Amino acid sequence: MISVSVRPRWLWASLFALVAALLLLLVWLSGRYDASQVQDRLERDALEVVGTLRSGLMRNNQTLQATFLVAGRSRAEQTEAWALSAERFLLDHRETVRMEWRSPEFKTLLQANSPYKSPVFSQYSHDTYLSELMQTCATARRLGTAAFSPSYFVPMPNGMGMEVMDVCLPVMGLGAQAAPELRGYVLVSYALQDILDNLIPNDLARNQDISFTEGDGTRLAMRGAARRTLRNFTAQQLLDLPGNTLVVRLESWRDAPGLFPNVLTALVMGLFVALMVILWLLSVDMRRRLKAEHELADALAFRKAMEDSLVTGLRARDLQGRITYVNPAFCQMVGFSADELMGLSANAPYWPPELAEEIMRRHAVRLAGNSPPREGFESVFMRKDGSRFPVLIIEAPLINAQGVQTGWMSAFLDISEQRRVEELSRASQDRLQATARLAMVGEMASLLSHELNQPLAAISSYATGSLNMIKSGLSGPADVEQAMQRIALQAERAGKVIKSVHDFVRRRDQARERTQPQALLDAVLPLINLQARKLHVQVQVRVAEGLPEVWCDRTMVEQVILNLARNAMQAMDQPGVRDRRLTLSVQPMAGDEPRCLMFSVADLGPGIAPDIEHQLFQPFFTTKAEGMGLGLSLCRTVVEQHGGTLQYAPNAPRGTVFSFGLTITHHATID
Repeated sequence: MISVSVRPRWLWASLFALVAALLLLLVWLSGRYDASQVQDRLERDALEVVGTLRSGLMRNNQTLQATFLVAGRSRAEQTEAWALSAERFLLDHRETVRMEWRSPEFKTLLQANSPYKSPVFSQYSHDTYLSELMQTCATARRLGTAAFSPSYFVPMPNGMGMEVMDVCLPVMGLGAQAAPELRGYVLVSYALQDILDNLIPNDLARNQDISFTEGDGTRLAMRGAARRTLRNFTAQQLLDLPGNTLVVRLESWRDAPGLFPNVLTALVMGLFVALMVILWLLSVDMRRRLKAEHELADALAFRKAMEDSLVTGLRARDLQGRITYVNPAFCQMVGFSADELMGLSANAPYWPPELAEEIMRRHAVRLAGNSPPREGFESVFMRKDGSRFPVLIIEAPLINAQGVQTGWMSAFLDISEQRRVEELSRASQDRLQATARLAMVGEMASLLSHELNQPLAAISSYATGSLNMIKSGLSGPADVEQAMQRIALQAERAGKVIKSVHDFVRRRDQARERTQPQALLDAVLPLINLQARKLHVQVQVRVAEGLPEVWCDRTMVEQVILNLARNAMQAMDQPGVRDRRLTLSVQPMAGDEPRCLMFSVADLGPGIAPDIEHQLFQPFFTTKAEGMGLGLSLCRTVVEQHGGTLQYAPNAPRGTVFSFGLTITHHATID
């Protein structure tokens, strides 16, 4: 019934669409034809304008070549003849604004300005554009004729300006041996605006704008006043000149054809409107009759599509508990078809036998209406193959359109996958916690073994030195006491390293304090000097005066400076390095970071090879046979925890500079 009633509607719609398409196509084609006629006329005008401009400029070039052939004349004759010819040429050609006679070395010998306007190059010398002029003259010599330069803007004293284009004509003569010889250049400057005003006839510029434009559409000069219409017609042609190409753009002042370009089209459109009204009146009754049927069909189709697409099982029961409806998701969930379930009330086949009594009691409570509606509870169902699975059941009263309860509607969710995911998540969480603890232990052990090498090595060196002095009998109690103090100081430093690394691994906030930059260097200089004497390295310290205190974890920052200094000295410990200088410097950070101090360690070693730059800060990467590869990684982590960045750059004349910034205390300032 629905398909039979729908077919006439589609027939009416097809008729409407066909008639409308035909008539609108007729109107559109008529408008397109008239518009194409306007555009074709504009294109022809553009070609005529380009031809006129090219002919006028070429005639000027021929006049120049015929006028300024100075071969065989003396310099005085050339000067007098050139001045008269230039004056006459400027009078006859209002589009020219200046003429120059230049020597083969491109020096200005004579010049003449147009009598119709003020000198163009009074504010800016023509030699400002010397490179472009020389390039144009080189092109002219290569082509053997006059060449045009690209246009350029010349400011004027009145605050305005003009777009100017130069023409260069090389003047040739015969030399001593009757060979062609360059006698000089004639430069003629054209104003693009005057070219449009004087070379284009008035009949071509009467109904349209003519302009020179750049490739992106920027106007260089224009003749005519721009007037906006409902639709502007434009045409562009290239004015190809020797050495330069200009874009000529025409914009028509003619209005675009209207919606009804002629009487016939207007009549056809009127007939079309009348026909549409008649067809609409005939289809009103049919639309009213089909409306109710379509609404019912749409509602049924939407409900069926929604029920079939649900992954939640739905079950409807009447007031006596008999099943009146199940959706496909429920049938797929329990493995029974809808025919096997319809009409059942008690002892449903999807109830597990061991839970049948409990489900029956809950079923009776639900039917009595003593339990709150829409309250979910969990249960266990049995599939047709006997397997059990947990479900979440949500039940609510089923109310009809009159507001009367006709039964119960139940929604079922299979939560077996949810239970499995929860178990996997708990197991994964336990494994992650165990792995994290093992990684923490390994990280702490690696960091401790790396950072304790330096203070322990210092203790060993001081102890060995003390024993040697005691055995030799050259030391007194003061020397032994000083050595013991150094050993105690390094032992205390080892304790601080253990505590700092311990806090670092546990990601705790380190104990930060206000510290003088000189104090950070003084704390590690004895160890640096000790290794420097072994490696024959000269240590230089450069600290600016009046530096404020910095806010940092003193032990960890000292360790960063010591690690960078040790790496720098080991980099210079190579046979090819003779100038072994290590420079430690502290300076205020320039630029946008005035509240930081820059610490830098510079060496004169071979530098960092490009093939290892990308993995320089990776943990456990090292180029040393006895290294662990944790030094630079730890240094970068410590600097980043202080809010800075560890950077490196090539040193001059060779070597590498490592640098990082530390924030100064809030109350300090840098003079």
